[in-house]
Amino acid sequence: MERKLLNRIRVVLAEKDMNNKQLAELLGKDPAVVSKWVTNTNQPNVETLIQIAKVLEVSVDELLRTE
Repeated sequence: MERKLLNRIRVVLAEKDMNNKQLAELLGKDPAVVSKWVTNTNQPNVETLIQIAKVLEVSVDELLRTE
C-alpha cells in the first residue's frame, strides 16, 4: 500500500469534522501514531486500517481510493 494513498484518512477526517486526537481515542491509539498516518510518515497495518474504516463509517476501499 503506497503511503500517498493514506492521504484519504486526512480527507475523511475533515469530511467527518474530526481531528487526529478524536480518531486516536476511538481507536485506542496514541495521537502521535494517528498523526504519522495522516502525514504519511507511517502507515497502519491491515487490521488497523479495517478499524479506521469502521470508526469513520467508510469502506477500506474508500480509504485506499486515489481519486
